[in-house]
Amino acid sequence: MTDLDPQIEGTPLIAPSTTDHPLYEDIVAACRSVYDPEIPVNIYDLGLIYTIDINDASEVNITMTLTAPGCPVAGEMPGWVADAVEPLPGVKQVEVAMTFEPQWGMEMMSDEARLELGFM
Repeated sequence: MTDLDPQIEGTPLIAPSTTDHPLYEDIVAACRSVYDPEIPVNIYDLGLIYTIDINDASEVNITMTLTAPGCPVAGEMPGWVADAVEPLPGVKQVEVAMTFEPQWGMEMMSDEARLELGFM
């Protein structure tokens, strides 16, 4: 590591999700209801949802990406995710942030997505 390297040693490229929060599974299910219009697989199984962070006040921060920076729905998809998650009982507020670090790759897809797309 050098002083110019922004990656801090030991810090994961994708922050861990709050998987032990009672709302986590419902939020994942809501994310699975959102589809990339160009690919017939939901965005969660595509691996586009990087982090679901839920604090003690049930405020949700989601970090996501796209399959490509030039995706035609880049400006709309975070809103689709927020619209899917906000109505869930117990969710106080939702913020969706877009990132391209790390860049999405096909290895981020779930086995279900790979099977659906014929990669398995």
